[in-house]
Amino acid sequence: MKKLLIVLSLGLSLFATAGELLPSWNEGKSKTNIINYVKAVTDKKSADFIVKQDRIAVFDNDGTLWSEQPAYFQFFFAVDRVKALASRHPEWKTEQPFKAVLEDDMKTVIASGKEGLLKLIMATHTGMSDEEFDAIVIEWIKTAKHPTKNVHYSELVFQPMLELLDYMRANGFKTFIVSGGGIDFMRPWASEVYGVPSNQIIGSEIEVKYEDKKIVRVPKVRFIDDKEGKPVGIHYHIGQRPVAAFGNSDGDFAMMEYTEANKKYKTFQLYVHHTDDKREWAYDRKSHIGQLDKGLDYGTEHNWTIVDMKKDWKVIYPFEMKK
Repeated sequence: MKKLLIVLSLGLSLFATAGELLPSWNEGKSKTNIINYVKAVTDKKSADFIVKQDRIAVFDNDGTLWSEQPAYFQFFFAVDRVKALASRHPEWKTEQPFKAVLEDDMKTVIASGKEGLLKLIMATHTGMSDEEFDAIVIEWIKTAKHPTKNVHYSELVFQPMLELLDYMRANGFKTFIVSGGGIDFMRPWASEVYGVPSNQIIGSEIEVKYEDKKIVRVPKVRFIDDKEGKPVGIHYHIGQRPVAAFGNSDGDFAMMEYTEANKKYKTFQLYVHHTDDKREWAYDRKSHIGQLDKGLDYGTEHNWTIVDMKKDWKVIYPFEMKK
C-alpha cells in the first residue's frame, strides 16, 4: 500500500511538471500563493531568491499530512498494543487507563488526559530494541484499519499534501517532518509514504540506551516536540530557521512563528484548516485535538495561507483518485 501511494504521488508530480501544477488543488488563492512563493524564491533574477541550501521547509504530520480524528493515530497504535500485550499483564484488568482500553471504554481513556496517554505510551513503546519496535510499527501500519474510515491508516494521507511535498522538492527545497508524534513511530513508515528520509523526521523522543550491541528503548520521555518544543527540535536537528512552514493547529504555531521571524529570506506559512465534514472532518477552535484558535486569528491577520479543505482540495485521500 505504501509503495502504491508514493508511486501515485510521484506519477502525479511528473504529470504536474509537464502540465498542471498541484493537480489535486482547486484554482484559488491557496494554490496561487504556493506557486507564486516557490517561483519568487527559486528565480535567480528575483529579489526574493533563496539559495538552494537554505530552502528548508518543515511540515507537521498529524492533521497536516494525514488525518488525526477521532484521535491521533499513534493513540490507536498504543491501544492495539495494550490489547496485544494484555495476557502478560493481568494487573491491567484493574489499573487505569489500561482497564478502560481493554473494555473499549474510550471515553474514560480520553478523560485520563496526557497522563493516561503517557502511561499507555510508556507501557507499549518501550522495553525492546529499536529494530523490534520498528518491526511492530511496520506490521501495524500494514494491517490495522481506522475505526470509522475502515481503511489502513497510511491510506489516510492527504493527496494534495503529497503533491505539495513533491512540488517543493522538485524546486530544490529540503523537506522535514516536525511532529508531536513519536519520532520512532513515524520513521519506519513515513519515509516511504512521504518521500522524506528518516534523518529528516523530527518528533517526540523516548529515552534509549546502548546495551548488548543494540539501542534499547527506556520508559522515560526525553523530548516533546510540540508547541514551543518544535523550534527547539528544529534547532537541534536542522540547525537553521526554515523558510516555509506547514501546520494545522495551535500546536504548530510556535514553529510557524519561528519561521516567519526569519529575517534573511521571504517566508511562507500555511495552515490546513479542516472544514470538510463529509470527506474528512470539520473542526478548529474547540476541538479536543488539532485545535486551531490562536493560529487561525494570527494567520489571517498576518496573511498566512489558510487552506480551506472543502473548497481548496479536489480530493482528500489518494484512494479517491480511483473513484
